[in-house]
Amino acid sequence: MESSRQELLRLLAAKSFRLGEFKLSSGGTSDYYIDCRTTTLDAKGSRLTGQVFSDEIQKRGWKPRAIGGLTLGADPIVVAVSVVSGELSGFLVRKAEKQHGTGQRIEGFREKGARVVIVDDVCTTGASTVQAIEAAREFGFDIAGVMCLVEREEAEGRPSVEKAAAGAPFVSVFTARDVRVEHVSQMDDTAPVIFAVAAKCEICGRPAVTNVPRNRCEAHRA
Repeated sequence: MESSRQELLRLLAAKSFRLGEFKLSSGGTSDYYIDCRTTTLDAKGSRLTGQVFSDEIQKRGWKPRAIGGLTLGADPIVVAVSVVSGELSGFLVRKAEKQHGTGQRIEGFREKGARVVIVDDVCTTGASTVQAIEAAREFGFDIAGVMCLVEREEAEGRPSVEKAAAGAPFVSVFTARDVRVEHVSQMDDTAPVIFAVAAKCEICGRPAVTNVPRNRCEAHRA
């Protein structure tokens, strides 16, 4: 029987990962794109996300009172973890203070001094995660840890988040490579092998031995 983590990885690979040419919000380009919201807003995906994040938080002994992050990517994660855990409250960080009413930037749980965990869906440059960390600290929260669902491992994202977290651990549930490998493994491998010429494996970068259905090396052909 698959664990919740394995199920979540399979769902991310099937629903959220795409190969191609894409422009990122950071301004860069990539040969793949991950839209975690198609998984975190899926009925089964939401339950699995809540379970995996809750398990990780408990395993690390952070003991927060609440979890939260920058809208919009963090929103479904916050709700899922709050519901599944049955004990963690949630808060959302606006990208800017609202210009009416109380003008607050933190919505939901608002207890100054409380231990909290900052969450995000994808970390590329880390900008949205850093914004949430800074807003949470400015409000008066004590940050126990930082978590993202998928870390792209590029654009100096991890160093930026770790610097902003100032000692609070940063944990990624999956890396983009994890999701990519699972995505490729789910693709149709029934076509005959055709040897690739001057091509690299799309997973690891080693010389490819086939380009059907994708460029892959011997290790990742199956």
